[in-house]
Amino acid sequence: MTPTGVPGVAETLEAHGETTLVVDPARIVETCTYLRDAEGFNVLVDVSGVDYLGWGGSGVAGYIGTEAGRDLHAPGSQGFQRVPADKPKRFAVVYHLLRVADAPGRVRVTAWLDDGDEIDSVVGVWPAADWFEREVFDMFGITFRGHPYLVRILMPEDWEGHPLRKDYPVGGEPVRFSGEE
Repeated sequence: MTPTGVPGVAETLEAHGETTLVVDPARIVETCTYLRDAEGFNVLVDVSGVDYLGWGGSGVAGYIGTEAGRDLHAPGSQGFQRVPADKPKRFAVVYHLLRVADAPGRVRVTAWLDDGDEIDSVVGVWPAADWFEREVFDMFGITFRGHPYLVRILMPEDWEGHPLRKDYPVGGEPVRFSGEE
């Protein structure tokens, strides 16, 4: 069942048997509250960040897939380059929601952000968002306004940069040992 009449939704996408609601980032709390209270999506499964830097540019090929999945033993694009469609902004914050009572269902909520944009925290809607939002902040540098304790969760406090950004330098990091000055 696809939720209808959800506030803040700019677009509804159906693909691979899943529903994605593309939401105005300024209305993320309103949208999530509605989905929890009116639609019964009472479980926040995950919040993830995605960096689409360079997406849609030359040299990015898709893969040949079917509804049954992808043949992992086949060559990456089997000789047919497929350039993916452009994304509206560099980053996406994706919320995976689950409804476990009455009519079980799942929905994905996506908010698009540019580098430096902030999005409101949904910790007040789902307390479980606390750790998920901290992870997205730590790995991608996306700031969640109103988060009660937005500090690094995986990397040391003095770590520079955000390791899952596509422009993060790869390699050359010195190995750090405990007790080392």
